[in-house]
Formats: sequence, C-alpha cells, structure tokens
Amino acid sequence: MAQDTPAQTPVSTAREGAVAVLTLQSGPVNALGTALRQGILAALEAAEADPAVRAIVLIGGGRMFSAGADITEFGKPQSGIGLPDLLNRIEAAGKPVVAAIHGNALGGGLETALACHYRVAVPSAKVGLPEVKLGILPGAGGTQRLPRVVGPRKALEVIVGGSPIGAKAAAAMGLIDELAPEDGLRAHAIAFAERVVAEGRPLLKIRDRDDKIAEGRENPGLFSAFREENARKTRGFEAPEACIACVEAACRLPFDEGLAFERTEFQKLVSGTQSAAQRYVFFAERQAAKIPDVPDDTPARPIARVGVIGAGTMGGGISMNFLNAGIPVTIVETKREALDRGLKTIRTNYENTAKKGRLRPEDVETRMGLLSDTLELEKLAECDLIIEAVFEDMGIKKEIFSKLDTIAKPGAILASNTSYLDVDAIAAMTSRPADVIGMHFFSPANVMRLLEVVRGEKTAKDVIATAMQIGRKVGKIPVLVGVCHGFVGNRMLAQRQREANRLILEGVTPWDVDRVVYEFGLPMGPFTMSDLAGLDIGWSAETNKSESVRDLLCEQDRRGQKTGAGFYDYDAKRKATPSKVTEEIIARVAERQGVTRRDATDQEILERTLYPMVNEGAKILEEGKAIRASDIDIVWINGYGWPVYRGGPMFWADTIGLPKVLERLRAYQAEYGDEFKPSALLERLAAEGKGFKDL
Repeated sequence: MAQDTPAQTPVSTAREGAVAVLTLQSGPVNALGTALRQGILAALEAAEADPAVRAIVLIGGGRMFSAGADITEFGKPQSGIGLPDLLNRIEAAGKPVVAAIHGNALGGGLETALACHYRVAVPSAKVGLPEVKLGILPGAGGTQRLPRVVGPRKALEVIVGGSPIGAKAAAAMGLIDELAPEDGLRAHAIAFAERVVAEGRPLLKIRDRDDKIAEGRENPGLFSAFREENARKTRGFEAPEACIACVEAACRLPFDEGLAFERTEFQKLVSGTQSAAQRYVFFAERQAAKIPDVPDDTPARPIARVGVIGAGTMGGGISMNFLNAGIPVTIVETKREALDRGLKTIRTNYENTAKKGRLRPEDVETRMGLLSDTLELEKLAECDLIIEAVFEDMGIKKEIFSKLDTIAKPGAILASNTSYLDVDAIAAMTSRPADVIGMHFFSPANVMRLLEVVRGEKTAKDVIATAMQIGRKVGKIPVLVGVCHGFVGNRMLAQRQREANRLILEGVTPWDVDRVVYEFGLPMGPFTMSDLAGLDIGWSAETNKSESVRDLLCEQDRRGQKTGAGFYDYDAKRKATPSKVTEEIIARVAERQGVTRRDATDQEILERTLYPMVNEGAKILEEGKAIRASDIDIVWINGYGWPVYRGGPMFWADTIGLPKVLERLRAYQAEYGDEFKPSALLERLAAEGKGFKDL
C-alpha cells in the first residue's frame, strides 16, 4: 500500500491496487469546511489523472464519514470551491466513485455520498438531512438527488423530518447499495469498487434518474397531503415549506433548474432571522454545559443508584428518566395506595410506548425490574443521589431534608425538585449543605428536555458537575441557575401571567390573549395553560379569599380541563370553547376593582405579555442568577415551548432592538406603574447600542 499524501492533510490518498482510497480527516466530525472541500477536489483530480487508478473510494477517517457543512462558515464570503460545485464535480468524475459510510453521513455529508456513483455502509451507520433543524434546507443538491433515489414521499419524510435513519432502512429505500461488515468497511468498499470496474458497471449519476420522481408529477396531490399531515409540527417555521417546494421542484423541473431553485431557497433561508435563531440555539445548547468556575475536568461523583421521594406525577416521571438510562431507582411514598398508583402509572406509560412500537415488551420488564418501591425513607441509605419530588411546601421539604441528613450515606447528593422555593433554606436543614442542589425537572418529567440545575450558596463544585453530567446522561438539557423565587423559567413566567390577568380585567378576552401568544409561536396561551395544569394548584376554599377571577372560577368548580370547565368550557373530548360564564365573572371582578374596560390591539397584548419577561431576564442576568443570556433562552425553548425559530426571549429582544423594547417598557411604566420599570442592564445595553448577545 502506497501512502501518497501525508496523514495530517484534510484528505489522505492511498492506493490499493487500482483503487484510490480518499480518506477525509478534518477534525472529529469531518465538517465540510473550505480546507476539506479543497482537499477532496485536489485528491479527486489527482486520482482521475493517475492512469493506474480505475476507481475511487471516499471514506471518513475517525468516528464518521461527515456530519455535514461547517456551520461557522454560514453567512461569510465563500473561499475556494463551494459544496454544490464540488459535488457536481464528484458526480461528473470519469471513474466510479464509491462512498464508504460509517458513523454519520449527515447534511452535506449525505449530499456528498449522493453525488458519488455508489454507496456502501456498515449497518450501524446513520444518514440524514437535518438542515431543517437549523432553519435551512439541504443546499448542495440534497433536495434534488434524494427524491430521485427514494421517491418524493420518502424524501419529504427525511428532509422535512430532519431525523437520521439507520443504514439498514436506508438500504431498504435504495439509498445504500450494499451493507458492509461492521469491522471491514474499507476492505469491503475497495472490493465493491473493484467489482464495479470488473463488471463494467455504468457511472450511475443520480441526476439522470427519473423513475422515482415520476410519482410527484403524476400525483401532485401528495405534496398538499404532506403539508396537511405535518401542519401542526411545522407551524410557524419557514424552512419546512421551502423543503417541500424544493422536492416539488425536483419532480417538475430538469435537474439543473431544480438545483438553481434549491440554491435560491437556501440563500433566502440562510440570510433570514429564523435560521439565525436556530443556529444560535444549536450553539447555545452546547454552551449551556460550560460553567466558568466548574472546569470540564471536575471529577463527578459516581451515581449507581438513585432515590426518588414521591410517586406522584413528578416523582414517577423523574424515576422513568433514570430507569431509561439503566440506573436503578428506589421510589418512596408515605402510603401504599399512593405508591401502587405511581407504580401503575409508570408501567402504563411504558406499555403505551411499547404499543406504539417504540419499546420492546422485554424493555418494559427490564426497566420495571430496575425499580424498587418502599414506604421507608431509611431504604434510601445506599443511594448516591436522592431527589425529593413532593408537594411544593417549604415545611414538608425542610422536614424531609432534615431526615435525609441522618439517613443518606456520606457523599450522597441531596436534590430538591422544587420549582420556586429557596434551595439554600432547604440545604440549611442539613449538616452538609455542600451536598444539596436543586434539580428542577419539568412536567411531564419523562418527556420535557429541560433540567434547571439550581446552585445553592454552598453547593460543592463536584456536586454541580455531577448534576449537569447525570442530567445529560438521562437525556436532558441541563442549565445552571441561581437561587431566587422561581429561578429563571417560572420567575419570568410570573411576569407574563401577571399581565395576562391584568389584560382580561381591562377588557381583553382570555381567548384573545391566548390567540396572540399562540400565533406568536408558543404551544398555548396563558389561560389554556392554566386550564391544562388545573386552576386549583395551590388554591383552597379555606385560605384563598382574594376574590380574583381564578378564585371565583374555582369556587364554581371550574378548575380546568379536568372538571370540564375553567377559563374555557370543554366538551367530552376536551375541545375548548369560549365561556360566557367566565366573561361574566371577569366583568364582575373588574367592576368591583374599578377597572376601566377597553379594547387592546394584538401588538399591545404581545408587548405587555412578553416584554416584561425580557425585562425580568435582564434582571436575572444583573443578579447573576443565569450565567448567559443564551442560557435563559435555552430554558424557555426547552421548558416552556418558546418557538425555536425566534431563538428565545433574549435573542428575540435583540432582533427587535433593545431601544424599542426599552421605549415601550417606559411607556407602559408611565401608564401602569413600576412593574414595567426597565432594568438597569437593559437601559445600559440600549444606550451603548448593544444587545444581550454582546454580554
């Protein structure tokens, strides 16, 4: 074997008989940046010019074939050959080019493989076009080549869905020509290339294929049907529609015209606000893992067994996260009935998942087998991490932590799932406050991705490192926050709820507030959310005497969806309709409070519900309760459904311009009082012409 180029270059070339093996070796994921693109071009041209080379194999070095384009190059002037031109050049090669895929071939990586004449892969490989998740579309021929291989319907599922598919499924679609042994990809690809030459097989250019896309011409209704099926998932996003339009173009236009259409659509998206927001979120999620005073190499405490106190909705959901990750859990309740109910719910959740084909029946039993139950707190003595998930009552939580202090082994981490309360006050009930931390999961805890990790005043750095690490292990996006009422997410949410409740007294209907917030892109408005959660959370007839709208609704047993009525009326299928009863109650409360009623524009509703959240986020940053503005955005995207294409409340405020946000807050302060008083940080950034991104 002759090594023709040094290994440290972006592409190394080796000859195996008459086959040139071009190995991509550009960092851990072989991102297709300028240097790698130029390297591929040079290596390809050298192999073509070498008369001893009869075929070419393109293979990834390291962990994968290629994870796609270098995102950091987006929006910058192009240097060297662009990816679309490079792929056209590969496809036009005069010698057969075989892509050999292991690990991932995603985005531009799969587009590169599609430009090759043949594709082989190991069974564990994954391929996909996830660009839609960054607010863009495959811009190097992916929307034009993929439908020609797998047909328009499957191409839409892959491109608009954005999720990777396994090599076996890809082979069944015809996307992969042959599967290779897991430990013999290189040798298999070389042998495949030699067979192609020996058998005189043609250079199969996907651009020339027409059989699969005929379906899109003969049945154009499949595109409108796909739009309708996915309308809920794609609501508000620009990229999915552009992807669909490009696949349509692949079916009706000649290849080169389709490529030009794809390029135009790509450029529109990549220069737009939505893509900027989605790329920002991509990096912000990774940034959230970095804590300035807790280095990446901080040793984490081993977590071999977890204890969960409380088998209710939260405790059960939290337990499932650990069971899913193969970590044994001991769950504690005070009464057998509550414990049995919790265990039944966990099993039912798993069985429902198995019915949908997302779990095997044996997986259900494996996970349930990792779960122990007890009525004795003392049984948690050997747990490495104990998470309290009981009712949001400071007295109860203090009592539990006082007991845990005498039960838990030395070095065990004691965590509270509190969503509002003072973690330092809870930690003070123990002789080991350094071992106490907040781990605020979001409901449903087995589904929601956010985990607010609440750092107490005395929490040890290795405890923080462990909480962040275990959070990622159980599939969460952990964000470190400081101790304050409601932490980051609920503290900001309180601002929105306050203004929403004030707006309905002033004359705006709950359904109009909900409509504006929903149309902005959030999954539901504040009153729909209240009805879903239950209006009686934290309410009792004995203690609540304020005669607010919520109090009066609860007194009439209008406690939300569970009672068939709350702010809205609900039918048997929980379909909501505006309620005359609610309107009458609101009018009565407004009259009693002397509120002058009037209409408000959609813009005012939007500003009054969302700008105070931005202002509160600025205060959180001022106080050091969040490390970065981007951490706040990650909390809101993953815990509260803030639309990812708006980048989170702080990013969104930057896109509006902080001077405009400041000006509107001052106007509302003059009209409604100091609840709208702008934060000092917001004022300073606006005065300096900066944004939260500049912090």
